[in-house]
Amino acid sequence: MNAIRFLPGGDRAMTVEFGSRIDTKTNDRVHALAAKLEKEGMPGIIELVPTYRSLTIYYEPGETSFGTLKERILSYGDITENHIHLKKKIWKIPCCYGARFGCDLADMETYTGLERDEIIAVHSAVDYKIYMMGFLPGFVYLGGLDKRLEAPRLETPRLKILPGAVGIGGGQTGVYPVASPGGWRLIGATPVEFYNPGREEPVFCRAGEYIRFVPITISDYYDIRRLVSRGEYEVEVQECGEEMKEEEVGEVEMEAEVEAWR
Repeated sequence: MNAIRFLPGGDRAMTVEFGSRIDTKTNDRVHALAAKLEKEGMPGIIELVPTYRSLTIYYEPGETSFGTLKERILSYGDITENHIHLKKKIWKIPCCYGARFGCDLADMETYTGLERDEIIAVHSAVDYKIYMMGFLPGFVYLGGLDKRLEAPRLETPRLKILPGAVGIGGGQTGVYPVASPGGWRLIGATPVEFYNPGREEPVFCRAGEYIRFVPITISDYYDIRRLVSRGEYEVEVQECGEEMKEEEVGEVEMEAEVEAWR
């Protein structure tokens, strides 16, 4: 593996860092390592936490050690090629653009020079990779936003954004899973619950998977929301056996991209 660093996180964690850039290849390496460790079921590993360019491994020091983990990971060599041939899991997320939900859509027209329908068409034409989860439970950081839709965060963040809001911040797009403050530009909303602590799996999607937004009407939105409230709605998922593309999407320096996280 190239440009890999092993960083201790106290006596119970190790962070494996793959360079300093955010791009598809780097993130593929992160998830390839996580998949390999998960498949092997190495004794002592408690939790794996992937991010844009690193994987943090929490472990039980009585069962394994920093040195043992490092040696095992180095023995894998470069496993990215194996990861590229894995199935691509795509969650199809219904999104009502504009209406009462996309309060920044008009400003986006002015900022991008695109008409409303063009913005919707461009935004819903991409399979967005979930690079990582954060800063709220169930918040998905999605990579692959078309550069034509990139827009800076609001100068003054809103004090409360409702759950399901779909926004754009810098070169990323994402969904607010719970009510919270936020500075991303809101273009629509989904009736799907990205976080529900009452479910067996509170967050239905995982880092490394993909999301595709599917435009719906406001009538569809309320119909789906009623199903969601009764626990009768299942998010449609598609699995593709195609090879994952290797082009680097939205490659930027890590320090620059951090600006758009929230």
